[in-house]
Amino acid sequence: MKITDLKVWVTKPEPTGRSFVFLRIDTDEGISGIGEATSSGGGGSIVVGNMARFLRNSTVTTDFRQSLIGQNPENIDRLWHELYRRFTGGGGSGGFVTTLLSGIDIALWDIKGKVMGRPIHQLFAGSVWDDIPLYTHVAPGDPVKAAEQSRSLVAEGYTALKTDPFSPEMGRHHRRYMQGAISAAGAALGIDTIAAMREAVGPDVEILIDAHGNFNVPTAINLARRLEPYDIGWFEEPVQPNSNEALRHVKESVNVPICVGERLYHRWDFVPILKDRLAEYLMPDILWCGGISEMRKIANLAESFYIPVSPHDASGPINILAGAHTMMAVPNFYKVEFNHAALNLHDSFITPKLEIRNGVLHLPETPGIGAELNVEFIESHIDPDWD
Repeated sequence: MKITDLKVWVTKPEPTGRSFVFLRIDTDEGISGIGEATSSGGGGSIVVGNMARFLRNSTVTTDFRQSLIGQNPENIDRLWHELYRRFTGGGGSGGFVTTLLSGIDIALWDIKGKVMGRPIHQLFAGSVWDDIPLYTHVAPGDPVKAAEQSRSLVAEGYTALKTDPFSPEMGRHHRRYMQGAISAAGAALGIDTIAAMREAVGPDVEILIDAHGNFNVPTAINLARRLEPYDIGWFEEPVQPNSNEALRHVKESVNVPICVGERLYHRWDFVPILKDRLAEYLMPDILWCGGISEMRKIANLAESFYIPVSPHDASGPINILAGAHTMMAVPNFYKVEFNHAALNLHDSFITPKLEIRNGVLHLPETPGIGAELNVEFIESHIDPDWD
């Protein structure tokens, strides 16, 4: 079997929303696999899309430009390493390289499942879990509304809820970190939101806090200490992810669990987090860390330290499906992130739709990833910056 084509789309269904990158790898045996390589915003999806298109058109054999076309799609690990080394030279990778790798890797696993006639999660050493519990998001900004939404989501079957209670003020700093401080009023609104949520859902529902790396060390410590009475499940990315020393300072100063990982891009980034005991939870993003192959290696590494893994999601439906298939065979799995407010958009991209009941994702038993791209919808909403 040989790869004959790599098709890439950058789509933007909502004019003020984000762009999504979807891939399809075709083979000479008529079997195709789909993947997703959506970046984290700021035009990153256009960059990744152009990288994929360059890879598709790259046929020069010099200058380390091994082509994807003509390769055997069943050699997943070999292709992963060839492409990773090609674009990094063995050095640092940032997020664009591993995001491109993720989309390709997921598509290759989809092909493998279709060749074998089995869902991706049955290609590993058997399933550990029968289904995949999800956690979802609560909108911040108004404690009363956050409490009402929390009660509603728990009634739908969710047992864990996540919010960034400080985003009404700090959202404008997201990916624009400068000082890392928050006003007294902004901090009070955030704490009041969590207090209202806890009162609304009682002690048995986990409340997860996402800080999006927006804070400096003293602010993160102060907020974490103020959150302690509300028994939060984790404090996610309290500081920027490029300083383990800042993370260590926070970790050693507070009594709440720490979660990191969405902006760590491969197994080597996670080694110091585990070795130095800097977090109680890891949340790699399967679209940013190198795909199914790399997510499995990160999860196996974390299992050695008895650290739970919870795949991050800020993208499209292939992210959720790929993360769920992978976690089915991961003993140290916690939950998969899912934004219930994006469900209709997710379902527009694929067929069949995601099957979510009582806060649980039920994976299809069809071969591969269990979905196909809705190309008609995608091509009718091409990003204007993608030509």
